[in-house]
Amino acid sequence: MLANIARAGILAFAIVAPGIDTATAASPFDGNWSLTINTQRGACDPSYNFQVQINNGIVSHPNLVRLRGRVQPNGAVSVSVATADKSATGHGRLRGTTGSGRWTGRDMTGKSCSGSWSAQRF
Repeated sequence: MLANIARAGILAFAIVAPGIDTATAASPFDGNWSLTINTQRGACDPSYNFQVQINNGIVSHPNLVRLRGRVQPNGAVSVSVATADKSATGHGRLRGTTGSGRWTGRDMTGKSCSGSWSAQRF
């Protein structure tokens, strides 16, 4: 279970950012999103799929406490996530019902990983 949460954490970075303000107005990107994370360099999992929610521009996942991020009104995304033994940050852009970007992180041994992500609203 912890391994699944860690993997989800590395993936969830794709849509989250520091400095969250819960009083923010509704975002045009609010809703449920399906993410696909692909590792292109390093020993992190080759790929992973999961879902996140965006509410008032804030990205969340029910099992990730240390997930922080934000989607700006123009669709710019910045996110950071950490678990006990893994961490990642990501940046990119959402446009309409799709999005994409890049991420970097560290696996459970501290080695660097990086890759791309894509998102689809459902």
